[in-house]
Amino acid sequence: MNTITTKDGTEIYYKDWGTGQPLVFHHGWPLSGDDWDAQMMFFLEKGYRVIAHDRRGHGRSSQVSGGHDMDTYASDVAALTEALDLRDAIHIGHSTGGGEAIHYAANLGKDRVAKVVLISAVTPLMVQTENNPDGVPMAVFDEIRQGTAFNRPQYFEDFTIPFYGYNREGAKISQGVIDNWWRQGMMGSVKAHHDGIKAFSETDFSEDLKSVDIPVLVLHGEDDQIVPFPISGAKAIKLLKKGTLISYPGFPHGMPTTEADTINKDLLAFIQS
Repeated sequence: MNTITTKDGTEIYYKDWGTGQPLVFHHGWPLSGDDWDAQMMFFLEKGYRVIAHDRRGHGRSSQVSGGHDMDTYASDVAALTEALDLRDAIHIGHSTGGGEAIHYAANLGKDRVAKVVLISAVTPLMVQTENNPDGVPMAVFDEIRQGTAFNRPQYFEDFTIPFYGYNREGAKISQGVIDNWWRQGMMGSVKAHHDGIKAFSETDFSEDLKSVDIPVLVLHGEDDQIVPFPISGAKAIKLLKKGTLISYPGFPHGMPTTEADTINKDLLAFIQS
């Protein structure tokens, strides 16, 4: 397998296909680089070099006990981009991966990143706090922690339904999509998934968003039941110096899969702009 080893001995698995300008894909919780299949194939055929890694503790990467925080995630990305010598790269992150991508770009990748895309991203801050009163209550994340830690197989099966908007009237449910989400989730470490909840819910990305001076595209579904648009995409765009927002009525959190044709078209237009 293609892996790099980080300074703390963690093996990070990655896929690296094609040639041309590199596109680096950052997956969401609790998935793997496989969640980008529809984008990897599309952009590979368009002549781009496509790279997707499995976050530490996820997919085929090492199931280490520590480092499940956003600073370490970004450091792992830096190790990967340096090992592959990726320059003029466009980093595309979904959900937790959006936080990872902007945190890396703002702090460790300034000389390597050309553009960033945030899809259904957890930026700027998910959890409800005194300064973020319309955020998601901590009790919701505690419930996710409990379900993940002690009932993971069934909890992950159930989680796919709101993730893809399959609980909405008229939704076309794909058992294959559900099974593939569950497969990816169960490949990873229960401890990494449990600890990563804090990383995606409590990390404040406001300063990262404010500090980047490269073009950033924000894509968000207006019917996102996992990372609600009003507290995420709608706020993130206001903090960016060179941001562009596209919101999609009715699209769910997992829209890169369920609405791949639309997402890929808008990604391509931004990449080529």
